[in-house]
Amino acid sequence: MTDSVSLRALKKGQKAVIAAIQADGEMGRRIRDMGLVPGVEIEVVGRAPLRDPVALRLLGFTLTLRNNEADFILVTPA
Repeated sequence: MTDSVSLRALKKGQKAVIAAIQADGEMGRRIRDMGLVPGVEIEVVGRAPLRDPVALRLLGFTLTLRNNEADFILVTPA
């Protein structure tokens, strides 16, 4: 996974595929429950003025995540 980066590093309009979730316990479960699992394609559709949170498009819906949650998600840019 040498070409994987943190979800936080993606820019608006960029697409990527989730490579891994590095969170354990409750945080890892919450992230996976939101549909963020390896193999899912995502697109960054927007960011708040201070870059937190980030809005993602995946599986036909829009989801917002805080950067501290996005740091646990490794993606491979498309």
